[in-house]
Amino acid sequence: MKLRDIYEAAIECGIKNDPRGEKRVRELLKAEKENFEKLDEKGKKFFDTEKLSNPYSDSRICHDNGREIKSVMVGIDMETAEFLLAERLREKGKKLDAVITHHPVGLAYARFYEVMDMQADIFSSFGVPISAAEDLTEKRKKEVGEKILPANHFRAADAARLLDLPVLNFHTPADNSVVAYRQKRFDAEKPGTMADITDMLMEEKEYQELTKRGAGPVILCGDKSRRVKKIFVDMTGGTEGSKEIYAKLASAGVDTVVGMHFSDEHKKAIQAAGMNAVIAGHISSDDLGMNLVLDYIEKKLGPLDVIEAGGFVRVKRTAKKK
Repeated sequence: MKLRDIYEAAIECGIKNDPRGEKRVRELLKAEKENFEKLDEKGKKFFDTEKLSNPYSDSRICHDNGREIKSVMVGIDMETAEFLLAERLREKGKKLDAVITHHPVGLAYARFYEVMDMQADIFSSFGVPISAAEDLTEKRKKEVGEKILPANHFRAADAARLLDLPVLNFHTPADNSVVAYRQKRFDAEKPGTMADITDMLMEEKEYQELTKRGAGPVILCGDKSRRVKKIFVDMTGGTEGSKEIYAKLASAGVDTVVGMHFSDEHKKAIQAAGMNAVIAGHISSDDLGMNLVLDYIEKKLGPLDVIEAGGFVRVKRTAKKK
């Protein structure tokens, strides 16, 4: 298989698991194509044409030399040091054709905040008025975009190019997948207490492994005996949304939020809204999302030899027969 085959399969998986629904995502892609066609030649010259088929600005091919891919080194955070590690392993005779990273590098890092638009639809699906959801999301998106503007986005990407090391990342596709997986389970099994939530998380091998590594699930707001009625799995949309959204979610009936991580400001806002919160774990949740996408890729394209690195633990899930 080629790197682009893997990339396209990852994006396809992300769309199928998108919390907005596949129909909504296809509509947005259609609108993007219509906007592109209206641009003049100068506008088209600087347009990122991957946006015509990929709705996730934080997921891109960083470098590709067109070679066949059979063995990949996969990690959550993979930058120059890990690329050099990959090259050193190849020098020592390790079969390694490409690197797959979760967190964005290169153009995917420079534009990752654009995926935050999806948060408005997600909040709306939980009962927040779309006008309020869009207003808060737009403000937070601007804040995040300005924060990363001065960063050296292509530092790692240049290293991959100079090493001629094929590299791609998929961020939101993995985040969408973990949200779809966890939200479906919570909705179906209806945990009654906060303890039930953490127990359900610990059924997954990724959370078990990261607990051994000192980063297991933590009840951030509330306690293990606190009752639970309506859970919101908050793990996609680029990065943390507006802290003001929790009051809106509470008013809509959401009493518990399960996320990868929360800043101190977000924790205070959750407490002020009278909500429960569980930190499932950042790397463990990213591992789960990456594993779900890799399962999809292997089912579609065939097996990959996966080398674990950068905090990643490979766990395969075999679909149960109906």
